[in-house]
Amino acid sequence: MDFDLNESQGMLQDSVRKLLSDKYGFEQRKAYMASETGWSRELWAQYADLGLLGLPFDEEDGGFGGGGEEVMIVAEQMGRHITLEPWLSTVVLGGGFLRHGAAADLRADMVAGVAGGGVLLAFAQQERQSRYDLHDVATTAKKDGAAWVITGRKGMVLHGDTADHFIVTARISGNRRDKGGIGVFLVPAKAEGVSVRGFRQVDGSRAAEVEFSNARAEHALGTPEDGLALVDKVVDEAIAALAAEAIGAMDVVHAMTLDYMKTRQQFGKPIGSFQALQHKAADMLVAIEQSRSMAYFATMAARDSDAAERRRNMHAVKAQIGRSQRLVGQEAIQLHGGIAMTMEYAAGHYFKRLTVNEATFGDTDFHLRSLSDLGGLVQAA
Repeated sequence: MDFDLNESQGMLQDSVRKLLSDKYGFEQRKAYMASETGWSRELWAQYADLGLLGLPFDEEDGGFGGGGEEVMIVAEQMGRHITLEPWLSTVVLGGGFLRHGAAADLRADMVAGVAGGGVLLAFAQQERQSRYDLHDVATTAKKDGAAWVITGRKGMVLHGDTADHFIVTARISGNRRDKGGIGVFLVPAKAEGVSVRGFRQVDGSRAAEVEFSNARAEHALGTPEDGLALVDKVVDEAIAALAAEAIGAMDVVHAMTLDYMKTRQQFGKPIGSFQALQHKAADMLVAIEQSRSMAYFATMAARDSDAAERRRNMHAVKAQIGRSQRLVGQEAIQLHGGIAMTMEYAAGHYFKRLTVNEATFGDTDFHLRSLSDLGGLVQAA
């Protein structure tokens, strides 16, 4: 199988790499984090100019017709700079719900705004009791004429404090943990009955707690009574993007560690000359290369029309890459020593992003357990 980039993909990679190399140095990132939004509006506009915000949308909807490979390319480069902008929440998650669940007229209205940088989206799914289970939904939706009335609380809403619209899971019928009866709704952030409390995550990115108190949603996405299938599909695509982002971050922190091992002196010689530490660096490299293969696999598996097989594969991807992220991050901290834990040095920031990445949409233990419950990656004949 040929994993080389074609000409247009190579140009995309070069463009994103150049932009982020120029605009996303470590000190620049700290300045973006300290800003009012916690990320750069100016850079967001440049993402729009490059076509990164319209990348996965069909051309007839106002996008650029990119696929999973193009999303993977961009996500990896963003991981290399641990960017703070709401690209995952708006383009991958929000865009996924629009592409797979929105009616044509709604797509026509929303995609242009997303691609142009003027519309920000956030996925409001997780609840206090739900942990990582996408089907554990206590928030309710009741029909009111042509609209729906949403009531409930959502937590850990990525970039929810700057979103213009929330994509909300809410229960139309059934009990809290039933897999049926879940709808997906588009709720304006400024709608009456919506309150938002933003906060900074440990890696510097933004999230929010959002409460809906009889908030009205004019649009349902997908089939209102069976929205879980849509949620699973979009989350699987987001897991593929997170896998690619993790590769970018792990590559950088590994290179950073090797450079430090060549310069840090102990007992009159570089610490990289000690065989035990060389073994640790080699273990990091092996973990990264194993994860790179799984990231490629994730990009292909996310397209699978067999929902059960796709879910099984994404459990495996998240488990393998989660384990690798933890090993690479922890070894980087150990090999750097105390300097890695300071706010003034980049290694600790990469470790924090890898930690948050691992926990997003389920940590390693959750996905290992879920894969085991399904009988493993390969079912017995």
